Amino acid sequence: MHDRNSILAVLNTNAWPAGHHDRGLITADLSLTVYGGLTRDQGTLYIEHPLSVVVILRDELHVMRPDMLILGLLHDALEVSPSSEPEIAARLGRFFAEKLRALTPDHRLEGRPKRATDEDAWRAKMQRLSSDGLLIRFADRIHNLRDLSRSPDTSRRQRYIASLVDFYLPLAEAAQTESAELKAAYELLMGEYDRYRSSGMAHA
Repeated sequence: MHDRNSILAVLNTNAWPAGHHDRGLITADLSLTVYGGLTRDQGTLYIEHPLSVVVILRDELHVMRPDMLILGLLHDALEVSPSSEPEIAARLGRFFAEKLRALTPDHRLEGRPKRATDEDAWRAKMQRLSSDGLLIRFADRIHNLRDLSRSPDTSRRQRYIASLVDFYLPLAEAAQTESAELKAAYELLMGEYDRYRSSGMAHA
């Protein structure tokens, strides 16, 4: 189980400039509230996923900016809990809440079932993301791909790989010229895809 101190350790707040420490505390508390009690279809605690995204950003993509690590930790907050938006905006600012909205599918924000047109809308939304937003999304994809073999839902795994090949890998390839971080993210995502294919799970 995670508590505030374990989350602060993952965020590595001890290395943050002094002015960011309060935001770290707020973020840790919000993450426990938003993700608390939720599980993924793999059977793992939901909070393990955003924490893993933070570790990928920090240790593998060498992203040290506090604002990015905070965004990585809360990137799924509005997806799993749209009603948390007012509190997030009140405690971390409206500008930050808008960043989260940009990372969240519209049907999740609106609390409705997914429609046939939502996939195209989501892809268009991803293509409008800033470099920082893309970096968060690619770190998210990297962890999801690493964890995909644990999903008991075969059709979900197949859909995930299809969208990765059809959309996310080309998007990451095109974005890699924007920064060294995005180049590293593309190479890491491609490497994880190759590893997944080699494992035989791509056809399972």
